Amino acid sequence: MLLRTTRMTPWRRLAAALSAAALGVGLLAGCGSDSDEPADSAGGDDSTAGAGAFPVTVEHAFGTTKVTKAPERVVTVGYTDDQTVLAFGIKPVGMVDQYPNPEGQSPDINTQWPWVKDKWGDAKPEVIMKNGDTGPNYEKIAALRPDLIIAVYSEVDQAAYDKLSKIAPTVGRTKAEKEPFSAPWQDNAVHIAKALGKAEEGEKMVAGIQGQLDAAKKDHPEFADQTAVVLSWYKDSVAPFTSTDVRGRLVTGIGFKYQTKIDEVAGGDFYTTLSPERVDLVDVDRVFVINDQADQDALKKFKLFANLDAAKNGKVTYLLDSEGPAVGAAISQGTLLSMPYAVDELVKSAG
Repeated sequence: MLLRTTRMTPWRRLAAALSAAALGVGLLAGCGSDSDEPADSAGGDDSTAGAGAFPVTVEHAFGTTKVTKAPERVVTVGYTDDQTVLAFGIKPVGMVDQYPNPEGQSPDINTQWPWVKDKWGDAKPEVIMKNGDTGPNYEKIAALRPDLIIAVYSEVDQAAYDKLSKIAPTVGRTKAEKEPFSAPWQDNAVHIAKALGKAEEGEKMVAGIQGQLDAAKKDHPEFADQTAVVLSWYKDSVAPFTSTDVRGRLVTGIGFKYQTKIDEVAGGDFYTTLSPERVDLVDVDRVFVINDQADQDALKKFKLFANLDAAKNGKVTYLLDSEGPAVGAAISQGTLLSMPYAVDELVKSAG
């Protein structure tokens, strides 16, 4: 468990987004490098796990990218793109630390989640960006000699994409995604699978998880009559996620209706923080809280939340984020690897 100063909540990508907005810079800052040594311990010829079908052409938000052959050295710039690539047996040589890794700790905690640990094995990918950084370290990325860069679940803008694409062929977020982090997890998975020459395999994996979601709906028809919301306690505020965020999509995926008024307040962002007079927006039939223990305790002491009918009636489900079983992390990541575990645990908690 980390100290409170580096607590692991669902807000790693929030910190990155806010830093970029505050500085007015996108993802073009932060090119300094701690180490430019290529991470040969990850990726390479032994990690491509099947050649796939090539060449492939992928349309995305920033244009069209042609991948001519099976990539052997993949760098992922999206916060959870590493897990999707890993699902196809390819170990990225560079990745983003979505959850802060304690200084000097090895292996990186982002490679140790129960749903990815076996897939990573002994590989130690280079960290090319930490959550909260204003952008990726382009020097590190170039030093890794990638033959493909995946920047799907990220805030990468056109300028950043242009810079990345000068290093290697780069695939940005889906063409249909209007706001970062709003695309359905299914779309992101198939999008990345196509870039890896494994579109058919990706569709099958998505279908398997969708079957799990459909089964949860069938087994729990009572969910359909309840409105739900997923939230966290963040900077002394109640902070709910929108229906288009992966957390909201997972809750509706198992059958709940969502509190869509949150979307209106969020104004296109994947979350919002509520002023005290708007806490009533989360007084719905079922509330799911994703936080580690210290923040859960703080939320429970917040009187406006404790006085909500949902809290009084025991309709609040508290899910540890990075601690214990890390159900919150699995839900927040929403990848091909984390979803099977996340769905099972969410259904158990709501049943």
